[in-house]
Amino acid sequence: MTRLHLGIVSLGIAGLAWTLLEAAAAGQAPGGNPPAAAPAGAPATAQIDQALVWMQEAKRNYTAVKDYTCTLISRESIRGKMQPEDNIIQMKLRTAPFSVYMRWLAPSDAKGQEVAYVAGKNKNQMRVHSKGILKLTGFHSIDVNDPRVLEHSRHTINDAGIGKLIDATLTNWAFDRQVGRTETRVAEYEYNNRRCIRIENVRPERRPQYYAHRSVIYLDKESKLPIRNENYDWPRQGGPATGELLETYSYTELRFNVGLTDRDFDK
Repeated sequence: MTRLHLGIVSLGIAGLAWTLLEAAAAGQAPGGNPPAAAPAGAPATAQIDQALVWMQEAKRNYTAVKDYTCTLISRESIRGKMQPEDNIIQMKLRTAPFSVYMRWLAPSDAKGQEVAYVAGKNKNQMRVHSKGILKLTGFHSIDVNDPRVLEHSRHTINDAGIGKLIDATLTNWAFDRQVGRTETRVAEYEYNNRRCIRIENVRPERRPQYYAHRSVIYLDKESKLPIRNENYDWPRQGGPATGELLETYSYTELRFNVGLTDRDFDK
């Protein structure tokens, strides 16, 4: 099963921008109401079915996105050890060709680190200016699957972005629906001054296809685009009953369709 990955977010844009983005993707004027959540006490399949409807809507709306900029805030557990500080990263992403640029603002030992990647260019390698990975000056080419990358992150750069999160979530939820053992909880939630739909999936037993015991995703209520993602490990003796945090990702100050060009990813 595809992993859940770098994708998530708290958005600092006006609600009108979300509405216009949603309308552009749907090819219609802004307006209309989101589908209602399954009522409390509804069968488990009703909750996961509704979640899949919303995520399919997110996928349709994301087709209107050509690029975006944001500040990505992440924290991950690497080899069983949670990173002591959040990574705060300036990020640019273009959907076609898939292109990513990241520049670290924090923590202090990674400040100034940069990564640029354009699918199909530079032999599909990243251009990296790194304190923590290569410990070399200037930019160097490095394979996206280089083991040194996975010493500092749970994911590769090909996992980055909202679109990849949507696709991975659809795959995982479809498997949840097929097995029929996952408990899905749906509720409205206020996150970063945005009304959201919070969807939590709890899986009762380990399976090779499951990435996490518990996952929580926040969808912007208007656009259904995911705005935050959390994954939790399987409970262990002496740990929290809901599982220890594996990773969390948030995108702040997100701006859509700003007109990024090749120069934004050329390093």
